[in-house]
Amino acid sequence: QVQLVDSGGGTVLAGGSLRLSCAASGRSFNGYYMGWFRQAPRKEREFVAAISWSGGRTDYADSVKGRFTISRDNAKNTMYLQMNSLKPEDTAVYSCGAGLGSIARDHARYEYWGQGTQVTVSS
Repeated sequence: QVQLVDSGGGTVLAGGSLRLSCAASGRSFNGYYMGWFRQAPRKEREFVAAISWSGGRTDYADSVKGRFTISRDNAKNTMYLQMNSLKPEDTAVYSCGAGLGSIARDHARYEYWGQGTQVTVSS
């Protein structure tokens, strides 16, 4: 069993930055790809970014490409999402997930989930 705890959300003005963290604990974390998803009120859960176990492969939704950067530190069992140039439309609950195999955009491919952290961007 892998436990994920995500943190770092908050309220910022448009154009601001936040860094989300996702800390993993429990059984071995080896081999797991990880990703971030978000869900705004009355909207479907949306893929944001994903990163392979080694960190050598990343994938981003078009809506965040060039503004968000996903990274991980396996020595600390932690993944990060650096979010710059935030827009009001980025407002959502952000959740991290982990799974085995190739990185994926489909949330059904993720086996473990964090509890979510709220990001609010005001204009």
